[in-house]
Amino acid sequence: MDTQKFTHRLTKALVEIMFYGGILVCISLPLPFFRSPLSFWIGHPHPDTMIKHLAILISSGICAIYILYQLKIIFKTLVKGNPFIGENVSCLRKCGVASFLIAIIFIIRISFWLTAGSVIIVILCTLLGLFSLTLKDVFKQAILYKEENDWTV
Repeated sequence: MDTQKFTHRLTKALVEIMFYGGILVCISLPLPFFRSPLSFWIGHPHPDTMIKHLAILISSGICAIYILYQLKIIFKTLVKGNPFIGENVSCLRKCGVASFLIAIIFIIRISFWLTAGSVIIVILCTLLGLFSLTLKDVFKQAILYKEENDWTV
């Protein structure tokens, strides 16, 4: 069995599952049935507190879904064998911005409820944003080298 094809299929399947699962979770969060587990985790809060929690979870969830969508676009070009294109540079930049947005959302959450999990999410999303922007620059440089090489031949 070709391990590269297996890895590509597995990664594609996981990204698809997370993408569509994330959409379902974001859509279901405001429904009363799905809010009851949230009430279990945070107690029986005032309705304003519940609205703040839902706003934070839904907005960060939308950003995460957006990142997964950009990864789907990048993965399509990877499978086609041409990942070093301008579209992927743009996708990586968008992933970085969305990661920083999640970090900002959780910094806002920390101002209301300081938890270790929120601090970890801020650190990880900031690192993910920096990594995405660095990888964007690497891809941009690879595109320049590729174009230069194409002109040389």
